[in-house]
Amino acid sequence: MSTYDRYTHAPETLHWQVPASGAARFSWEYEDGRDRLLALYQKGKDKQWDGAKRIDWDLEVDPCDALGTPDEALTLYGSRHWAKMTEKDKGELRKHYTSWQFSQFLHGEQGAMVCAARIVESVPDLDAKFYSATQTMDEARHAEIYGRFLHEKIGMLYPVNDNLQELLGDTLRDSRWDMPYLGMQVLIEGLALAAFGLLRDTTDKPLPKQILAYVMQDEARHVAFGRMALRDYYKELSDAELREREEFVIEGCYLMRDRLSGVEVLENFGIPRQEAHELSEQSEYLQLFRKLLFSRIVPCVKDIGLWGERLQQAYLDMGVFELGDANLDLLMSQDEEIAEQLDRERFAVEEQARVSEVEKAIAQGAQGT
Repeated sequence: MSTYDRYTHAPETLHWQVPASGAARFSWEYEDGRDRLLALYQKGKDKQWDGAKRIDWDLEVDPCDALGTPDEALTLYGSRHWAKMTEKDKGELRKHYTSWQFSQFLHGEQGAMVCAARIVESVPDLDAKFYSATQTMDEARHAEIYGRFLHEKIGMLYPVNDNLQELLGDTLRDSRWDMPYLGMQVLIEGLALAAFGLLRDTTDKPLPKQILAYVMQDEARHVAFGRMALRDYYKELSDAELREREEFVIEGCYLMRDRLSGVEVLENFGIPRQEAHELSEQSEYLQLFRKLLFSRIVPCVKDIGLWGERLQQAYLDMGVFELGDANLDLLMSQDEEIAEQLDRERFAVEEQARVSEVEKAIAQGAQGT
């Protein structure tokens, strides 16, 4: 069975081509580089891992309750549709939401892989090329992991959300070398990180928790890279050039806030699109979720120097302006610590199992003598 057979509704085509623009840049300077970026490159090399080995794929997953999502978090909860649903229907709804969320994660990670490769090609500095090469490998691993989870544990995929695809296309079609950073690393990855973190911190299911925690450990480095590169570059830009990038951020943020709500899931349950939009707007959980989605983007945008009056007003309008004061360094250090703690807990359990096996073998041997 192919991925095509697992889609809730098949994409028109299994391939999407985005015309490339912009220059491929080479650097013949192989020694000089920014110490902090080269240190991040070293960390990127040191922290490579194998998703087939680090993650315990033997853990069981109930596709109809993969994340332990409470009823109150489902958009249909409390509606006239909810009252008519059986427990089986509710399980199917959970399955579809998990499939939709992780499918968008998967498509976004492929986009991140392509953008990281584009950065290798287009960024002028060799230290940034070096780091972007490690990130390309990270994103490939993430796409591999999310794809495996959907294929083996959920058995269902959703096509890429139209608005996510639009933002990916806008990011990749722009010829300016910094736009893959801004569109992918700051906006799309920032949104994904917040969504990953919310699910990681609320799920009680061990396999998705492992996946999300380990992916977020990598993403902490990626955010640091984007901040370093863009902060340095944006100091050199004119006010007009900064305004162009702020407009791109504003449009991208509104697009993601208003359109990434899982309306496709409700349509698959026979609910008309307009009503599905209305139910999404009324959902208290989704309102909170949308606000939390910007917890990684707003402080990053402010940190890299895009903080003009129009952008600030947009964030006031979205109700997320105060997130600009969040401590990104603390958030990223917590992401790394959570992944390392999961490793420690898992290794402790495995070590205890080995000790028990040895003790059992010794006891059996003693009985035989």
